[in-house]
Amino acid sequence: DVQLQASGGGLVQTGGSLRLSCVASGFRFGDYAIGWFRQAPGKEREAVVCISSSDGRSYYADSVQGRFTISRDSAIETVYLQMASLKPEDTAVYYCAVVEREGSYRYRRLVCGVDFWGSGTQVTVSS
Repeated sequence: DVQLQASGGGLVQTGGSLRLSCVASGFRFGDYAIGWFRQAPGKEREAVVCISSSDGRSYYADSVQGRFTISRDSAIETVYLQMASLKPEDTAVYYCAVVEREGSYRYRRLVCGVDFWGSGTQVTVSS
């Protein structure tokens, strides 16, 4: 049974930091690219960053470039999203997912190709 469990969200002030975790199970972790997505109320879900299965290649949405960092730990089958310099516009539910590849850009939007959605965790940045 494929599962991706996100955690680590919370309430943080503008300029603060959070680290999200996504624990994977039920599939060969090292064979698949993983992505982080987010969805704010009334908005479509958008890709934040995606990382390749093995070589570490990753693509970031322009809105988070330089502030967020994705990483993966194969030993514990976990993907992290380190978020810094958080802004109110980062407020959303953050989801991890198995994706087709580490990403491409279409009409200025990061696209990774979602294969399987994981759970979400709420991030709220106060102004």
